[in-house]
Amino acid sequence: MSTGPGTNASGSTPVGTLFGVGVGPGDPELLTLKALRIIRAAAVICAPQSETRPDSYALGIIREYLDADNQEVLRLTFPVDDPEGAAGVWRSGADTLAQRLYGGQDVAFITEGDPMLFSTFIYMLEAMTAEHPSIPVEIIPGVSSVMAAAASSKVPLATHGQRLAVLPTVYGIDDLSEAIASYDTIVLMKVNRELLGALENLDGLGLAGKSVFVRRVSTPSEKVVSDVKQLTQEDVDYFSLLIVKRDG
Repeated sequence: MSTGPGTNASGSTPVGTLFGVGVGPGDPELLTLKALRIIRAAAVICAPQSETRPDSYALGIIREYLDADNQEVLRLTFPVDDPEGAAGVWRSGADTLAQRLYGGQDVAFITEGDPMLFSTFIYMLEAMTAEHPSIPVEIIPGVSSVMAAAASSKVPLATHGQRLAVLPTVYGIDDLSEAIASYDTIVLMKVNRELLGALENLDGLGLAGKSVFVRRVSTPSEKVVSDVKQLTQEDVDYFSLLIVKRDG
């Protein structure tokens, strides 16, 4: 069943809708009611995953809600550290999804967290808009790992009048120092091992006791570390972040 308002080239079949669906940080119970409804109703589920990972993290979150007999699952594997190659994957993926959409099927493109914050869906949205502008798109917000990590660590992100910055991975203390000078709270997304060396310098910034590390929030593997000096290489993975408070 399609909810899309358009029609295909022949004008006879309603065009399906591409849904960008945020499935949250990991706990299936953090799916919104709307996300769950769309996921259950969509004929096609598109699950992106990095070529360096054995499975789709987003797909693992929603797998229990899928109907294996009546839903098609398309895996879209994209390369890392290869912008040109990745761009080709998104264009090709848009064409593949367009075949289903022009045939009247709705497609749910799932992504962990929120579709519009450091999400693979943003690249698909750009490719689909460029290659198939007539296809209707609807975006379903999801619970971001930023919000979930603040809840798990009980560290407020911002109060009235404070400034919050959400940044991708930084690689040195200079980048962090610049951010700290301008914002009250900084959230560093997708913390990597290169950042651990910079974290050793938080003492010099007076921030070692005002930072909290959260890994795989809302999952059974969740870990919250208030003393970042105790972090090890094994603690850090792709699904981790750091909340840094400038004061208090």
